[in-house]
Amino acid sequence: MFSSVEEFEWNYKEKLESMHGKSISESSIQEQYETLGTMIREYISEDWLATSEQYRLERKKQVYYLSIEFLLGKLLKSNLIHLGLRELCESGLNKLGISLATLEEFESDAGLGNGGLGRLAACFLDSLASQNLPGHGCGIRYKHGLFDQKIVDGYQVELPEQWLKYGNVWEVRRDDQSIDVLFGGEVEAYKSKDRLEFRVHGAEAIKAVPYDLPIIGYHTNTVNTLRLWSAEASSHSSNKSLMKYKREAEAVSEFLYPDDTHDEGKILRLKQQYFLVSASIQRIVDSYKEQYGDIRKFHHEIAIHVNDTHPVLAIPELMRILIDIEKLSWEEAWEITTQTISYTNHTTLSEALEKWRIDLFQPLLPRIYMIVEEINERYCKELWKKYPGDWRRIENMAIIAHGVVKMAHLAIVGSKSVNGVAEIHTEILKQREMKLFYEYEPAKFNNKTNGITHRRWLLQCNPELSGLIRDSIGDDWIYEPTQLDNLLKYENDESFLNELMLVKKKRKEVLENYVHYTNGIALDTDSIFDIQVKRMHAYKRQLLNVFHIMYLYNRLKEDSHFKMHPRTFIFGAKASPGYYYAKKIIKLIHSVANIVNNDRYINQFIKVIFVENYRVSLGEMIFPAADVSEQISTASKEASGTGNMKFMMNGALTIGTLDGANIEILREVGENNIFTFGLTADEVLNYYQHGGYKSSDYYHHDSRIKKVLDQLLYGLFPLPRVEFEEIFDSLMSYNDEYFLLRDFSSYVKAHDKINHSYQNKREWATKSLYNVAKSGFFTSDRTIREYASDIWNIQQRSFHHS
Repeated sequence: MFSSVEEFEWNYKEKLESMHGKSISESSIQEQYETLGTMIREYISEDWLATSEQYRLERKKQVYYLSIEFLLGKLLKSNLIHLGLRELCESGLNKLGISLATLEEFESDAGLGNGGLGRLAACFLDSLASQNLPGHGCGIRYKHGLFDQKIVDGYQVELPEQWLKYGNVWEVRRDDQSIDVLFGGEVEAYKSKDRLEFRVHGAEAIKAVPYDLPIIGYHTNTVNTLRLWSAEASSHSSNKSLMKYKREAEAVSEFLYPDDTHDEGKILRLKQQYFLVSASIQRIVDSYKEQYGDIRKFHHEIAIHVNDTHPVLAIPELMRILIDIEKLSWEEAWEITTQTISYTNHTTLSEALEKWRIDLFQPLLPRIYMIVEEINERYCKELWKKYPGDWRRIENMAIIAHGVVKMAHLAIVGSKSVNGVAEIHTEILKQREMKLFYEYEPAKFNNKTNGITHRRWLLQCNPELSGLIRDSIGDDWIYEPTQLDNLLKYENDESFLNELMLVKKKRKEVLENYVHYTNGIALDTDSIFDIQVKRMHAYKRQLLNVFHIMYLYNRLKEDSHFKMHPRTFIFGAKASPGYYYAKKIIKLIHSVANIVNNDRYINQFIKVIFVENYRVSLGEMIFPAADVSEQISTASKEASGTGNMKFMMNGALTIGTLDGANIEILREVGENNIFTFGLTADEVLNYYQHGGYKSSDYYHHDSRIKKVLDQLLYGLFPLPRVEFEEIFDSLMSYNDEYFLLRDFSSYVKAHDKINHSYQNKREWATKSLYNVAKSGFFTSDRTIREYASDIWNIQQRSFHHS
């Protein structure tokens, strides 16, 4: 389409005029962005079609990755980098008086996720395409995503996310592949040719309309697909109240994670989950049959992966299609289903292991409930054969028990593979959370430590560091990131280490400019940038971080001899709309910031910043600027973490508990290049199991803790005593579920080490270098290769650099 700057210029002018009927001087930034995006999408359309055709002709087994979230971020810059066209386009646009950076900034973050779950899914799609593997995503096209976070007087306020305000230049609507998804109705059983058949009467249809986004591989001609389903009114619905039905239908794809504190919200969440899997699996089966015909070999050509429990209804839905539509026997259908579907668990938190009340589930999905009930009956009979008379074990392993359907149990029973996402997480699943299932079928369980795509989280977001690495060890690391290990030959090279710190300084200046503009606060870029950005949740312990800041404030106030290297504490986090405790922590962070930042003596040493509306594009600015990465979850609670990997890859040093992938980071970098503290997972689990922890002991015997906790109620904040009473009570009246007070002293000591280490610039630079050099293990390319060979059994298409 264009092979030179001049050709690009000519094409761009022509495209803008044909799309918008304007000259460049008359056009808006929006029109300029849409023109470039459309050109790029058309540029890759030939490869997009050719990829699908090659998969078809080579009869490549394909994987479909089902996830309720895909946190893509902005796509223009990454697509240009992957195509190797960014410099050419930048030069061409400059000649036309247009800034490419301005167009990249104009693009909205795709509002399709919340945190690590969705960002992992996005990294996986990048790695599949970049390694020429036949893998696609299936998700929901949320009209308003999660929410836009605004902070008003320190409180979180949620506004609808308007990411589709100007449409989405990357998507292609496929009306011809729309599918009806059925809810409710009555199931009728009848005999036909000596077989029991089922049909549903009076169901409500919602139309699932697919929007396809190209997922472009890095410097290869592979273009895979992310299919996002939008919910619309169906012409096949017999609903009498048309406007009410239309509103209810469209609500299914309006928001990510509707508030489920009431039954209406719970039903809407369940609707979303079934909508995603039913539309996806109906279409996967249809396209398989068009190509192969024989449904009995479905599992030889198709792998379906469910990312956490949200898409687990894929199991009974595939069974429904195979039995009710394809007329297979139960045994045939079960064999195909359990050889097709695999499951990743992302949590050890019991509240995150979804359970649905039968009185909600059965009326909404009557046929699906029947199938789940049958799966449960057959499974319990199997268990009875192995464990005769052990009713307690069978009750604990049942899919349906005590009036609820347990989705994690359904996922384990109906999948061929169950994997955790870090070594310790997988061991906890095997030895504790899913111990009974592991004892019954140990071969099902395996570990796949998470990864991140270095193409976005280093090459794209940190051009200065990428340039330094390229100048030092060449380009091979872009294709095989473990080659970053070659940087270690510079660990005693003064000049290189100085360059590394200059790069960090540059990225801190970029973040400082942003914070100054948005928060009105000037930051000292020679201070330690100590950053915690992640979903706001009690187990992630942003509260421990705040308590440490309050302790430092108190010490600076009380001890005129105490000095510390200046520290800038930066937070970014959204709290779920119904999670009021998390919202209180956000208010506390702002209240502490207000005290600290406005104290002339204290703010020489400490500043506290909360960046509003944390998202992928903000993360791209934050990770390269960090000196210290806060990964301080209660041990055993964080399945893996991927923020820890992004910080590490950009040269930040981790302060963390021995939790999730922190343990594997420690193994890679060595104990001299990470700051660990706190209880181990075994110690935490032992407390939960046997008791013995009293938070009041720490309150009464550590004056630092007592002072900080007392300040929550009086003496520091110009707020009513009740403002932070809930936080105080959670630690004292409810015995500090996440062991903040137990780990506080150890956390303070680890921070003292950071303060001491940072003042030796050479030592700190070497530690930073070690983190960058050892981050290659944590690439999602490695993770995806393990999934491809160990679980999905998929093969690369013919490799080709573009």
